[in-house]
Amino acid sequence: MKNLCVVLVGTRNPLNVGAVARAMSNFGATELRAVRPYEKAWREAKSAVGAGELLARAKEFANLAEAVADCSLVVGTTAVGNREMKHPLRGLEEGARLIGKRMETGRVAVLFGSEKWGLSNEDLSYCHWLMRIPTRVEHRSMNLGQAAAVVIYEVGRRERITTEGAEVPPRSQRRGEKTAPLNPKGAAPKMGKREKLAEMETVERIGEALLEALRKSGYIAARGEATAEEKLRRMLRRFSMEAADAEVLLGMVRKILWKLDESG
Repeated sequence: MKNLCVVLVGTRNPLNVGAVARAMSNFGATELRAVRPYEKAWREAKSAVGAGELLARAKEFANLAEAVADCSLVVGTTAVGNREMKHPLRGLEEGARLIGKRMETGRVAVLFGSEKWGLSNEDLSYCHWLMRIPTRVEHRSMNLGQAAAVVIYEVGRRERITTEGAEVPPRSQRRGEKTAPLNPKGAAPKMGKREKLAEMETVERIGEALLEALRKSGYIAARGEATAEEKLRRMLRRFSMEAADAEVLLGMVRKILWKLDESG
């Protein structure tokens, strides 16, 4: 759970900030980040019962790009509603499973939007995919603190936990479920080496360099730049590049930029 980053974007109510921090403390998440928080809410939330230490360590960021720079996966939460989805949408159970797998090799950011509007389209452009808690269609949205508690619990319960001194076995070892076969020496079969995926700081630098190249080549007009930037950001995240590949691609784009500057 040390690799789980809970990111609050534009939160305004101190009670909600405190509730999120307390839920994090309950279920073992320790990294709280806030993007453009309402100053009064952020200051007053510091007195949250049982979560003062966690809030004292919380980090504040001016923009979302900085808040998720060291993460290799960014997941946005949404109630969906009537908005048009431009990302893959996963349910809570599947999403929590995928988040748990990625946390084994790097940091994962889960984003929660403001109480009134949720995450904006620009905020969502920083996400790889979106996740929804299955609620009644007649009442889709949840209180911020409650939504965060449900998500953090679901992610955390997939790890082996110790309760009152008794260790809960992994799901694969519970009665009625098959376990993976052992090799002749009794050891579990070896898993393939997992490559480290690129952090968002590198992906963002690739996007900035590509945008500059597109601008200089005349591919995008000034009035359409904001839309092009969001589309490019979403596209790059769909690639899920490994760290080494991302560095190579960044070098390629920078070389193209250098040639464009040289010729123009």
